[in-house]
Amino acid sequence: MALGRREPTEQSFWVTAASLPKSPGHPFYERLNRLLAGMDFDRQVEALWEPYYKEGGRVSIPPGVIYRMLFVGYFEGITSQRGIAWRCSDSLSLREFLGLGLEERVPDHSSLTKIRQRVPAEVDRQAFQLVLLEAEKQGLLKGKTVAVDATMLEANAAMKGIVVRETGEDWKQYLTRLYREEHGEDEDDDPPSANELRRFDKKRKNKGKKRVKNDVWKSPTDPDCRIARMKDGRTRLAYKAEHVIDVETELILEARVLHAIGADSGTLLASVNAAQDNLEACGSEAVIKEVIADKGYHKEQVLSEASEAGLRTYIPEPRVTGGKRRWTTKPAEWKDAVYANRRRVRGDRGKKLQRLRSERVERSFAHTCETGGGRRAWLRGLENVDRRHVLQATARNLSLLTRRLFGVGTPRALQGAAEGAIAAALSALLVFWAMVRHHVAGSRTRCVTSARVLRADRSSHSLSLAMSSA
Repeated sequence: MALGRREPTEQSFWVTAASLPKSPGHPFYERLNRLLAGMDFDRQVEALWEPYYKEGGRVSIPPGVIYRMLFVGYFEGITSQRGIAWRCSDSLSLREFLGLGLEERVPDHSSLTKIRQRVPAEVDRQAFQLVLLEAEKQGLLKGKTVAVDATMLEANAAMKGIVVRETGEDWKQYLTRLYREEHGEDEDDDPPSANELRRFDKKRKNKGKKRVKNDVWKSPTDPDCRIARMKDGRTRLAYKAEHVIDVETELILEARVLHAIGADSGTLLASVNAAQDNLEACGSEAVIKEVIADKGYHKEQVLSEASEAGLRTYIPEPRVTGGKRRWTTKPAEWKDAVYANRRRVRGDRGKKLQRLRSERVERSFAHTCETGGGRRAWLRGLENVDRRHVLQATARNLSLLTRRLFGVGTPRALQGAAEGAIAAALSALLVFWAMVRHHVAGSRTRCVTSARVLRADRSSHSLSLAMSSA
């Protein structure tokens, strides 16, 4: 056989359709397309988008293609729109998933941005409800007991670029102004050096002013983000994502992005009410009756309002400093709600529900933010980040549906399932071989034992004949 040598590639002027490469298709994305076709996803989202387009003119990108590209970002763990567009252009199986041929161009990342600016955010919420509707048809929606929790998302802005809200000064200009005010210098004087500013910032008094506060500082590139402390202790510009989870089925009933500042207790009831609205929008008769959360959501007024709304709360109390609670200046309803919540939390069911909350809500964040690539927000503005996170939650609910229908929820899970099937087949073969060997060994033992018994019978028969003859 002769050695093949790589020659410089040249574009052919004419290529027949039979000569074009074809993809065998990805098993997971084929099943996902089957699920989307069964729920008539494309026709329904086209009906949602149609009021925002006019008759005639150039044909736009189909909404089903846009949503599928964003779903690919979740399933492949791709964070940015540029990476999603490149991945879809590079893969034949993903082109088939999008319904695009080799002669068709994959939508550019800028097209995703322009289309998002054309269509309002309510349309993405309605697409999220379409998946919940399919979950209702499959019997996955329960909705009686929900769990609420929040996590931080890194904003697409840097702490180095923050400026003072009133004057627009950056950190260096701010320190320079403080330095000149303390030393009595004018603007005509030479500015202080970097080392002088560093020493001044280290030794200056009034330590409270050295803290960067959200009411004083902002990001000029993304004014909606806020300065927050992440779980690993870092200080970053961030948003807060909040999930409402169906504890029994792990479906996300509500996902929204909020400002990173503010107490969690201030958004509890609003998120639960939004989850109930989503249940009603998809035709479910489920009514939320129990709410589970961590101690960050504990507040007397919130517990009282939840009790008045017919909700049973399971929210642990934070450690109280300064002795017992005093209720002399607070309404009696608050006291009753706090003690009733405390009694439920300390019961066996309350402990069980807290274990489920810590397991299943954190799993939703792990899927949407870590493996789904949504921890860092590459978009700017609260509305844009919220819309992207809602679609991440939609893709996560789709993965739960595919796991229910086909046994796998992600492309990697399908690969692991194949490897697991091979391992199971090998282990079954080994077990069968061990049983055969045991059966053969048992047969030999039974044969030897039968021969010994036969010889013993013959000996006893000969002995009895000899005794009878004597």
